[in-house]
Amino acid sequence: MPELPEVEVVRRGLERFVVGRRIDAVEVAHPRSVRRHTGGPVDFAARLVGSRVVAARRRGKYLWLAMQDGSALLGHLGMSGQLLVRPHDAPAEPHLRVRMDLDDGSDLRFVDQRTFGGLLVAEGGAELPAQISHIARDPLDPHFDLDEFARRLRKRRTGIKRALLDQALISGVGNIYADEALWLARLHFARATEALRLPDVAGLVTATRSVMTAALEQGGTSFDALYVNVNGESGYFERSLAVYGRAGEPCGRCGTLIRRFRFMNRSSYTCPTCQRQPRSPRW
Repeated sequence: MPELPEVEVVRRGLERFVVGRRIDAVEVAHPRSVRRHTGGPVDFAARLVGSRVVAARRRGKYLWLAMQDGSALLGHLGMSGQLLVRPHDAPAEPHLRVRMDLDDGSDLRFVDQRTFGGLLVAEGGAELPAQISHIARDPLDPHFDLDEFARRLRKRRTGIKRALLDQALISGVGNIYADEALWLARLHFARATEALRLPDVAGLVTATRSVMTAALEQGGTSFDALYVNVNGESGYFERSLAVYGRAGEPCGRCGTLIRRFRFMNRSSYTCPTCQRQPRSPRW
């Protein structure tokens, strides 16, 4: 699933190519992709036609296009969603779900192979859609409050990685960047949150920002063709990953072989030397 860097890459593309454009027509090819819009596909299209995009915004893994009338087109990419900008006469993609004709002769297309993602129109949501008001700020947000995050984190009584994946606590962090940030901060994923000191939390936030900034510079992480930017280009941060997906390979810091653990129906990757398992782990 795309995480903060990948979604931010898409947001920047939308800001460049879609902001300022008017939506002249909307075609919903698959109703599942607008299932979260309570009015259904016809109402979804009617609310967008004639709207002009004034901003492209993001919170965590959600992004939205703010409209001139104060509404917003809110989207989540899910596992395989793509927002692509294409010439109007370009052939339709195999999994094209929603097409929006823009007034400059291009399309904004929502393509989603697995249809886990989706779009909806949020009335009055230009600044922050009500549907995602519960989502916490992410570590790259200039208003992210380190002290408040540390206070809430240490009250959780859980493992640090579980806490990092809680989008109501800190948003935008998924499995890949959690493992990378924990390695950079030298913290084991099962370290108890209540045992963390403020310097530990500050170091983890700094590491998370560092990893995400580096990923942004390389266009995000693409393990397959499902994540691409608005021009259909892949990211290259996969080549720079320190631990994620590197089981059996030497740690770039100490040379110890990276280990893989089962974690929450997925995987965690860690260096046994740099990230020593705590005596009382919280899985």
